Amino acid sequence: MASTSAAYLSLSLLLPPISSPRHHLLTGFPHPSTRVSLRTRAVSADDFLGDFGARDPFPAEIASGFAEKVLGNVDTEHKILIPNASALSLAQQDCSPVSPLQPPMSLDDATALLKKVVGWRLLDEEGGLKLRCLWKVKDFRSGVELVNRIYKVTEATGHFPSLHLEEPNQVRAELWTSSIGGLSMNDFIVAAKIDGIRTSDLAPRKRVWA
Repeated sequence: MASTSAAYLSLSLLLPPISSPRHHLLTGFPHPSTRVSLRTRAVSADDFLGDFGARDPFPAEIASGFAEKVLGNVDTEHKILIPNASALSLAQQDCSPVSPLQPPMSLDDATALLKKVVGWRLLDEEGGLKLRCLWKVKDFRSGVELVNRIYKVTEATGHFPSLHLEEPNQVRAELWTSSIGGLSMNDFIVAAKIDGIRTSDLAPRKRVWA
């Protein structure tokens, strides 16, 4: 630890005149200027408060092994970890190619993933499992607009749902991976992306009874 060093600086200050009511009453003259001498001691940063910022540990700290009790040592290896697919939401993931040899998703796995999408339900048909979602719209034009919004979102994924504009004023979307005869992760990824589409302006207006 660095030794303490000190230096002294002498200052002579001339204070401005100070008027005092009591002084006026006694002398009738304003208070004279006052000269004050100051002797200032400058000390190093190690005095009193110690270093500002990092410092070398004290011998007693080293002997106590305090570094082993804190998070991170001199030999700690720091890594920047990129989140894997399981740490990302379904809507943030990208579709990946599916091999025809890949088995379709099981009913248990599909049921678990169903909790991560909104408004979709499972269909267990002879051709395999499918995802289905229905939207009620206020008119035919709103239905066409919804179909266009869904297509715009899914175009970049390369995995398209089967879309149907049905009467009266209903849009139906179904998802499955035909190459494996059932569901894959791609179907749930696309379903989650479709969930992010704004549809409030296309929904029928609610009646308010007086």
